[in-house]
Amino acid sequence: MSTPIEDYAVLSNCRSAALVSREGSIDWLCLPRYDSGSMFAALLGDESHGAWSLRPTDPDATVTRRYDEGTFVLVSRWETPTGVAEVHEAMPIEEGVEAVIRRVVGISGAVDFVSEVRFRFDYARAVPWVRQVGQGHEHAILAVAGPDAVVLRGPRLIAVDTAHRALWTTVAGESVDSVLAWGPSWQDPPAPIDVDATLKRTIEWWAEWAARVKAGGEHAELVTRSLLVLRALTHSETGGIVAAATTSLPEDFGGERNWDYRYVWLRDAALTLSAYIDHGFLEAARRWRRWLLRAIAGDPADVQIMYGIAGERELPEREITSLPGYDGARPVRIGNGAVDQYQADVIGEVMVALEAARNAGVSETTFSWALQRALLAQLVQWFDRPDNGIWEMRGEPHFFTHSRAMVWAAFDRGIRAVERDGLDGEIETWRVLRDRARADINARGVHAGGWFTQHFDTDEVDASLLILPQVGFCAYDDPRMLATVARMEQTLMPDGWLLRYRTTGVDGLAGDEHPFLACSFWLVGQYARSGRRADAVTLMRRLTAVANDVGLLSEEYDPRGRRHAGNTPQALSHLALVAAADALGTTGP
Repeated sequence: MSTPIEDYAVLSNCRSAALVSREGSIDWLCLPRYDSGSMFAALLGDESHGAWSLRPTDPDATVTRRYDEGTFVLVSRWETPTGVAEVHEAMPIEEGVEAVIRRVVGISGAVDFVSEVRFRFDYARAVPWVRQVGQGHEHAILAVAGPDAVVLRGPRLIAVDTAHRALWTTVAGESVDSVLAWGPSWQDPPAPIDVDATLKRTIEWWAEWAARVKAGGEHAELVTRSLLVLRALTHSETGGIVAAATTSLPEDFGGERNWDYRYVWLRDAALTLSAYIDHGFLEAARRWRRWLLRAIAGDPADVQIMYGIAGERELPEREITSLPGYDGARPVRIGNGAVDQYQADVIGEVMVALEAARNAGVSETTFSWALQRALLAQLVQWFDRPDNGIWEMRGEPHFFTHSRAMVWAAFDRGIRAVERDGLDGEIETWRVLRDRARADINARGVHAGGWFTQHFDTDEVDASLLILPQVGFCAYDDPRMLATVARMEQTLMPDGWLLRYRTTGVDGLAGDEHPFLACSFWLVGQYARSGRRADAVTLMRRLTAVANDVGLLSEEYDPRGRRHAGNTPQALSHLALVAAADALGTTGP
């Protein structure tokens, strides 16, 4: 049985991330980037696929965890009959230092510890050569395979079968450091680091960033943690915002709905940008706009829905047979075939986010407005084209109602930029197409029963329809929205949690999935802004209660099994939490 997804905490240096289980094992780590090949991949298999365990030898030791306030420095407090010790873990924030620090601190008595590491590079396809390289009193091993080299310094590690193991006792007042550092295999091994100074700088960097968050009310702590998660998923050098830190954690346990989320979706990044802007982080908006300009430079007809962290275009989806999958959920996928889809809503999300940035004081440049004009010009060409929708359906394209509403929003923002902000553009063409998009929805996207439909050829509803009032297509209390919510409650909330849609074949996949957390957070906002505050508060408390012990959320939640599902930590879940808390904060006590 795989470790429950909710048992993982994350470490981040804003370039990559490590997942640490409650039992003290790093089961997922890709260096130097989120999307690099893994060196630890027990998350998608078992320890034989790479892991680094650090914990007391006593199997009955108990643990509690927390983040050092306002940071991604994880503190795990272990209690045994012989003593108490803490493990402090972090990824150094300094650029060019690709490392993981694990410091054991004795609190009381004495605690016997064991560190056991198995390096398996490139998604467990490469078993490295490992040799002792320590000099004098330094103990270190060097692991090399292909382009990757890792040095692990700390207590002396001895080869045991296919692993390396160290045993020692930590007493009160003592600290024992282990530092793993990555570097290219053709260069000299990474040099030792000053652990005290590095931890201090890392703590100060995160704490300074968190101190700028302005959050109040019942959910202030989770709002701050969620914004920290969004920062952790924003690459510090390129500005690209990845959707999640992992690949192939299943939406359907044991099934095929396993996707690689370590890339930059324009939609998710635009929504993250809005959360940043709403909380005053305007420099993040500027950096992401620069990323956008670089990523989609060239012919607007070639715009993609997603890119690599630095703007890479080639993200071919392939299956990795070296990993058996989380609890056997196959296939394990690297890359994402959705890169080739047409999703008509994406330009709308980008235009909405860039208008929010402009309204917040991020001034347009010649190139940034030219980009937006080019995107709208392309949307003019694609206006009558069906798409795969926000949920990346792998069935036949449709005219999804949410997509059409976002097409409306794209042209609406272009028109407002000309009329309100004095920019130039093809306003008459945009106005005609904006009005046509609205007319199409009114004529073909509203059921006789009064609710908006998932697409123009069905009577089904879809949670993405909750976005229509968010972008101003209609009011929150529009009778059609109220009817849509009522229909969702009838058909998409069997357990009191909102599904994205009913998986009845439209997505082209086998199996089912669990409620998508972001959708339920959207429903909180809808309730709050349509006079159902009590329902909003109740649902918000239900949702926030499933955050794990360190405040993290995955993509989905299984209410029957009471477990997280899908990739983690998920940017969309956390940014939707922030928006839901904001909605509650602006609609009364």
